[in-house]
Parts: sequence; C-alpha cells; structure tokens
Amino acid sequence: MINTAEAKLSERDVQIQRDSDEHLSLGGIESAFNLTSRERLLSSGRSELVLVAIDIGTNSIHMVIVKIDATLPAFNIIGKEKDTVRLGDFCEETDSLTEEAMTRAVASLKRCLQIAESFQADDVVAVATSAVREAANGQVFIDRVKAEVGLSINLIAGKEEARRIYLGVISGMELKGKPHVIVDIGGGSTEIIAGRGGRHDFLSSSKVGAVRLTSQFVSTDPISKEEYNYLRAYVRGVLEPTIDSLKAKLKKKLAGTEHEQTPLRMIGTSGTIECLATLAAIDKTGAEPDPINGCLLTRDQLDARINQLRKMSYKERLALPGMSERRAEIVVPGAIILQTVMQLLNISQLKVCERALREGVVVNWMLINGLIEDRMAFQDSIRDRSIRKLANKYKANGDIVAQFATSLFDQTQGVLHNLSPLGREYLWAAAMLHNSGHYISHSAHHKHSYYLIRNGGLLGFTETEIEIIGNIARYHRKNLPKRRHDNYNNLPGKYERKLVDQLGAILRVAVALDRARSHAIAAIETTFDPKSRTLTLQLIPFDKNNQCELELWNIDYKKAWFEDVFEVSLEATVAVASD
Repeated sequence: MINTAEAKLSERDVQIQRDSDEHLSLGGIESAFNLTSRERLLSSGRSELVLVAIDIGTNSIHMVIVKIDATLPAFNIIGKEKDTVRLGDFCEETDSLTEEAMTRAVASLKRCLQIAESFQADDVVAVATSAVREAANGQVFIDRVKAEVGLSINLIAGKEEARRIYLGVISGMELKGKPHVIVDIGGGSTEIIAGRGGRHDFLSSSKVGAVRLTSQFVSTDPISKEEYNYLRAYVRGVLEPTIDSLKAKLKKKLAGTEHEQTPLRMIGTSGTIECLATLAAIDKTGAEPDPINGCLLTRDQLDARINQLRKMSYKERLALPGMSERRAEIVVPGAIILQTVMQLLNISQLKVCERALREGVVVNWMLINGLIEDRMAFQDSIRDRSIRKLANKYKANGDIVAQFATSLFDQTQGVLHNLSPLGREYLWAAAMLHNSGHYISHSAHHKHSYYLIRNGGLLGFTETEIEIIGNIARYHRKNLPKRRHDNYNNLPGKYERKLVDQLGAILRVAVALDRARSHAIAAIETTFDPKSRTLTLQLIPFDKNNQCELELWNIDYKKAWFEDVFEVSLEATVAVASD
C-alpha cells in the first residue's frame, strides 16, 4: 500500500515524472524545458558548476559530487561518499522508520551538506526511495530532515527511480541502439529496465531487495537449505510477472526492426552486483578489478559463487576480500535476485556499470535546467564527449593528428590491415589524447599521457578498451612496446598487443605529419604498390610553395615501426603544385 508520504509527492515531481514518459529520454530527446538556465550560466562567463546528488536508500546514503561542463554538456565525478545508515531497519510492529535509524540518517545528511559546502556546490538534490516510500512515518522523516538539516528531500516512486537509474547508466555506457536489460538491486526494491540508449522501453520496480529479503526470510547462519529454497521460490514468484511483461513489451517494441532477433544484453548496477563481480574477478585473476566499471560477470560464475556463499557463515563471508559487514549479511539474497533475473531472461553474462540512480539524478537535473539541448543525441555521443572533455581538460590539442591518423587508417584499410571500426575509434581517441601528458611535464610526456588516460574517468569504455587507448598513446614516441613494460603487459592477450602495435605505428606517422604543430599539411593521399610492397604517402600542403622539409624528415625518422609492423616500405613525397 502507498503510504501518505508517497502520496504527497510534490506537484513538480509528479509533472516531471509525467513529462519523462513523453519527452525526457536521452538519445534524440525533445526536451520540455528551454535553455534559459544554460544561457544564463554561459552568459555569466561560467561554463562549469558543481552539483551534489544524494540517494537516500534502504541500506545506505550515497552522495556524488559532480562538476558539470555546460559547453559539452557533460559531467565529471569529483567526489563520492557512502554511509551505511540502515534506514530500512523498520519497527516490525508499526512498519515505521525507527528513531535510531532516522537519527543515523539525519547525522549522515548533515555531513553530506558540510561536504557540499566544502566543494562550494551550486545546488544539492536529494531523493529518497523504497524505505521512505513505504514507511508509515516517511513524511515525518522528510519533515525532520527539512527542519534539522535544511535539506529538501524529493520522494520518488518506484518507476521514477527506475527511469533515473536508466538515465544514470546511459550517461556512462553506450547501448548503441541494441536492446539491453538493466537490473539494479537495492536494499528494499529491485528495478528492472529495458532500453536501447534512447527512450526507455520498459520500467519496473519490484518489492524484492537484499535487505528486505534478509530481514523477512533469513534467520539461520549459514542459511539453511529450507530457507534458501523458499527464498529462491519467493523471488521467482515475485519477479516472473515482471519479466513476462518485459518480454512482451520488448517483443512488441522490436517487431519489424533490425534487432527483432538480437539477443538481450544485461547491465548490472548496485553494491551487491559490484561485490559479486569483484569476487569473480579475484577468482579469475587474483586481484580486485580497478575500476569495476565494465567488468563482466557470467551466470556460471554467479551460480558457483552462490553455492559457495550460501554454505558459509556470516564470519566466513565477512573474511572474503572486499566484503563489508553489511554486505556480508545481505549478499546471498541479493545474489539470488540477480540469478533469478538472469535465469528468467536466459542471459549468460552481464556488464557492471558504476553509474546508477545518483548519476541519473544529475542527468535529470541537467534536463530540467536546460543544460542538455533539444534533440541532442546525448547517449549516442558519450564516448566522443568523454574523450573531448579529457582532451580539453589537459589541453591535448590532438585534433589535427587525429585527422591524419584516421585518414591513414581509412586509406590503408583492406590494403595493409583489416581492423574494424572499433580499432579506428581507439586510434582516434589515442590521437586526441596523445599529448595530454604535457599537462604534467614535457619530459616523458608519453608516459604521463598513458597515466592520465588510464585514470581520467573515460565514460562508455570498458577497462580493456581504456588500456588499449592508453597504450596506443603511450607509444606515439620514444621506445617501442616491450613485454617488460607493465602497461603493455597489462593488455589481456596477443590480439590486444597486435592492435596496439598496428594502431600505435599509424599514430607515430600521424604525429610526424604535424611535427612542429605548424598545420602545414592540408591532407594526405596514399598509393600502394603490392609488388614492391611500397606505400607512398603524398603530402598536400596548404601552401603550394611549402616543401614540408621538416615533415618529410620526421616521417623518415619515425617510419621504422610502421614498416616493421605492416612489412612495407614507406615513402613520403610532397604533391607538385599545379597552376
């Protein structure tokens, strides 16, 4: 039953939620808001602002601090905080938030505001979800926070929570128009969403969460076989109707499209899924993944881990690497929820996304305040915008080199290599960022570039893709790759190392074409003689009288790796000026 607190959602929140179903989906959106806030910000001479988003959940209070760049528009996470306050520890007799839980939450929110002040935040947005929605005294808690903390809490319904989770996920991962299911396992509820990167296809919120299930159905340690089997049956019973609705909705949405037979892919968010993926990665590699974003968790790994966890006591689970006290209590029910969803959808693996509700609150704020332009394909360009944002931050000035690199890639495709469009994208990204290391120091700046790329928080890329891009940029000058180099050795296998060799060799030649950053060359044209295996690179200068001596010398100096990798001779000439 919806309590009085949930029924008192503000008129503005209700209107936003109604508008979201019609206008506010990312990817070709048609915003219901004008750009006055954005124009006002830019006209004031500021292009950046700081926003704090707070998620008041059943188990924890999460806060994210972001710096929003209104010129892109995009945001960069500059701080995170988490406090396990256990707000969902209800009084069983009254179904109310306990005094102890509310006191913990109030103290935590006071600390959040102190941190927000230290970052000189322009605005603070707080949302409350399952625990406050369902508590009989949820509105009492909201009023108390307003009075004691000075913070207004927006109480959001389950489907609105799902919508904002979707916004958060697609702000950091590309779905590329392919059907995806997103599952977020919270303390009190589980949100299951379907989308392809544009407007969501399906939103749901079910009252099964890791904390809720633990408190209701787990009383043994280790969990008994009877409780374990009952828990699995209960979760399946609750989620089956939701999954059936999702399947029916997607069948209708995808009918007659190119993705009608495309297998569903899954993205998982939340602490429970991150914990399970971390344990699986440790089993496989012996080390915790850093970052966890983009890591894969297979259903076989999940099944094996559940069989292990359910037989362990609380103390044994707590001893596992990366396991917190509260997570050790609730991880088994949370894992069962995930296992059930994957089984019902027949999905074999998922990809972890660190972004979820908090980041979705940020995107929603940007939409409301007009910082995301009308009809802007926000999601489709996340990788591009992320690269450009990092390039701007470190003043990398790689546009010209990126043009030469991709031109050389295109003209030699099918001639010297058969790399996919993904390879071209990695090359472009590395070229855009190859000089970013100058931000730290000119000396060994290629090594600094690798470090900045690896730790720059690039969005939309997997961990492996970031490693590839960093390595390509790393070898744009100086020594060639060697297995004793830690960064080169970090690549997963031979294919990735070959990719770095080929793309890195192309990047070296492209860098040589703009050696003095004089922008002397307008374009390049290539011809290939298969008999002599000679690739001729013709330089077309802006000034027809420019003989490009410096560029010709530098190509001759830098071409050895290219010749070795592609087993060709590389010759460079300058186009003869015509009347």
